[in-house]
Amino acid sequence: MTLKDLTKCQNLQKRLTRNMDTLESLRAASQQKAQVLTGMPHAPGVSDPVGDFVVEMADLEERIRFLSEEISQTKQDMESFAQTVDDEQLRTIFRLRSIHCMTWGEIARTIGGHNTSSGVRMMCSRYLKAEKEEKQDP
Repeated sequence: MTLKDLTKCQNLQKRLTRNMDTLESLRAASQQKAQVLTGMPHAPGVSDPVGDFVVEMADLEERIRFLSEEISQTKQDMESFAQTVDDEQLRTIFRLRSIHCMTWGEIARTIGGHNTSSGVRMMCSRYLKAEKEEKQDP
């Protein structure tokens, strides 16, 4: 486990949010098209803007489904890891960061006790470093 692993869920959640926003924008854009009837012949070439929107929306929906599944699996993995942490405060910090996708500043404010964002991050870093060294030493 590394600090990067702790932020994986947060990064996935940001990607999911961006994809969902894009999908909503595409849905709105696809419904705003009105046909222009001028009576004049159209330029050569055939295009189907609505069809293009449908293809893009289907692709985004698939990515959203995949990201949702990946987030769910990541949260399960992080919960399993957090359960191995003996220190209650650290276990809470790991859960808030990796499962609830909170920033270090939000975590520091949540747990209180005059903790700062860098202090909370360093607590996690020290724990993970000690865990890594413990695994390396037989």
